[in-house]
Amino acid sequence: MIIKLRNNVTTAQIEEIKTHLINKGFEIHESFGTSTLILGVIGDTTVLDPNSLYAFEYVDTILRVQEPFKKVNRKFKPDNTIVDVGGIKIGGKNIVIMGGPCAVESKEQIDEITPIVKAAGASILRAGAYKPRTSPYSFQGLEQEGLEILKEAKMKYNIPVVSEIMSVEDIPLFVENVDLIQVGARNMQNFALLKELGKLDKPILLKRGISSTIEEWLMSAEYILAGGNTNVILCERGIRTYETSTRNTLDISSIPVIKKLTHLPIIVDPSHAAGRWEYIESLSLAAIAAGADGLIIEVHQNPEKALSDGQQSLKPEKFANVVKKCRLIAEAIDKTLE
Repeated sequence: MIIKLRNNVTTAQIEEIKTHLINKGFEIHESFGTSTLILGVIGDTTVLDPNSLYAFEYVDTILRVQEPFKKVNRKFKPDNTIVDVGGIKIGGKNIVIMGGPCAVESKEQIDEITPIVKAAGASILRAGAYKPRTSPYSFQGLEQEGLEILKEAKMKYNIPVVSEIMSVEDIPLFVENVDLIQVGARNMQNFALLKELGKLDKPILLKRGISSTIEEWLMSAEYILAGGNTNVILCERGIRTYETSTRNTLDISSIPVIKKLTHLPIIVDPSHAAGRWEYIESLSLAAIAAGADGLIIEVHQNPEKALSDGQQSLKPEKFANVVKKCRLIAEAIDKTLE
């Protein structure tokens, strides 16, 4: 349930109605807009007669929320959430590019690629230290050593880093070494992990599950926000369909749908959606034009020898060209590419 209060409401009146609702067993979520104050009432509101709340003279409008996700719901918070990742703002009018290799392969590799992607326009360095792979015989990542290499690059080149977490036990390592913790598609519904991430004061990048609906995706985000962590960025990375021409099918339509349903920012991963480097430019431009708040793109200085996903990694010069074109699209839709 959503309660919109009148513009001239006083602090004492706000506390009065909040106390009234809390005493009835509800949780209250406050959202301060540019000109309005909205109270989100969380709990079994079927036992509450909404019309009774009009007895409070400063109550303007009461609406029931049908969707199961509450705290991520735009009805609860009309204004866009802006997530700060190491000083880089994601959401609103900013478009942010994250770039880097699929996996951390060595200190030398990261030391070489980091200044390249930063100079090309990437504001955040991406690279996997832990690699969830379909085959147990594929490269699994450098794990803790990889995180330490990323932290060194972060400090040396003054760029925030994002990397994927695999388990609850690794949370302390990620809190210490990265700026943005990525939850991969395979872990989108790892509710034990989501609950623990909800206790952090750290930005979370939540990828859409390979066969998940938008509602399931948002319910996973709800787990994190319910724990108290509001710094969540959604990532559309393509979903599994019957089509085999690409690795996954990029659901461009999810971008405007997400923008309507939630206040959380959304970025797009064209690399995992396409599975082939030659499709990344088109998907990137389409994502920006559709309203995405950013992109996360795989870049490798020598894709032919990459230990992971070389076929979907851009070479540095191609990455720089994609960023230039994305900047033009951003300007055309009145946004700014960081």
